[in-house]
Amino acid sequence: MAAKRAARERAAMGTIAGFVLRLARESANRTQVGMAEATGVDLATWQGWESGRRPLANVKASGLLSLRRRLLALGADPRVLHLLDPAMDADRVLAATIHPESNTRHPLAEWVHTRDTAHMIAWALNGTVPPALASRAAPGRRGPVAKAPLLAAPDRSVFFSHLRDTAESALRAGEDGLLLHRQALYLCSYDRTSEATSWMSRALHTRQGSTAVRGWTPHWATARSTAAALVRLGDRQPLLDFIDRGLTDDDAAETANLNYWAYWLGSIREPQSDDSFMRHGPTHWEPVRLLRGLAEGLHQAPAYTDLYVHSLWALLITNRWLPLADPDLTERLSAHTTRLLDHDRISPRARRELSSVHYVLRENRA
Repeated sequence: MAAKRAARERAAMGTIAGFVLRLARESANRTQVGMAEATGVDLATWQGWESGRRPLANVKASGLLSLRRRLLALGADPRVLHLLDPAMDADRVLAATIHPESNTRHPLAEWVHTRDTAHMIAWALNGTVPPALASRAAPGRRGPVAKAPLLAAPDRSVFFSHLRDTAESALRAGEDGLLLHRQALYLCSYDRTSEATSWMSRALHTRQGSTAVRGWTPHWATARSTAAALVRLGDRQPLLDFIDRGLTDDDAAETANLNYWAYWLGSIREPQSDDSFMRHGPTHWEPVRLLRGLAEGLHQAPAYTDLYVHSLWALLITNRWLPLADPDLTERLSAHTTRLLDHDRISPRARRELSSVHYVLRENRA
């Protein structure tokens, strides 16, 4: 029994990163044997990495850096290699939640996780392929092979049960638990069981009042995440309320929103230890990268159209030159905004802001 538990703990610590490593190997068109030989690694070690039995996170930093560079030289897809870091972050979140240790700080309380990390976690919890990998053609394989680093059902159940407990205990911690509570509660929304949906609805609606607070407050990020999680449960109104009250006509809140998007979408590259960066900077993020990310999200996440439209509007109104930086993107985004304006499913605010976005795009074509 103890041996089985230890094996499950090790797998939880390395499953996602191991799966990404397998995709990197396959992108270089190598077998496990061939890659082990090419990288000078024992075959059993390589197999342990891919299966998660030997977590990549346990490899010394210098060895991991060398491995990644060697994989790149052997032809591995750099877009896949880029996901190794968020995959290891996601593994750490899963392991710390499924097998919590007393007197140990939860990783969700240590840093603001990114979209890539969230996508890695969702991949393990419900099998949703991350957008960064969605366009990759699956190679032909012999025999049954897992299509996702999906956790076993018992582990998923334990993860969500412990995560709900974590969210509730963080809430009782007051200001010190804000980041942990916000991020744990958001990840809880990935659980679609009826019991979990009922719990989430109660938990989120008790926080719903925060979405009605006007402008910037220390709880602004929690309000934003609460509104976003409620959309996942099919309730769109809190997000509309948040845009109206928590963003509009407040410069500090608009700045926080763009800073949050910049971090979430990779325009801010430096890790952030808490949510304060949303209010106070950094100010050197890449606006073109942010424009691309928001345009992509407008296509991929129709449930959040209102938030994407408002954020695009805020970005372009203050950076009217941006359409000139990527003419192809401008053409695609202009066509998409035209299609959206032809539908009656967007809110009156989104329609007004989308019309302004469309005008800026057309006015500033290269």
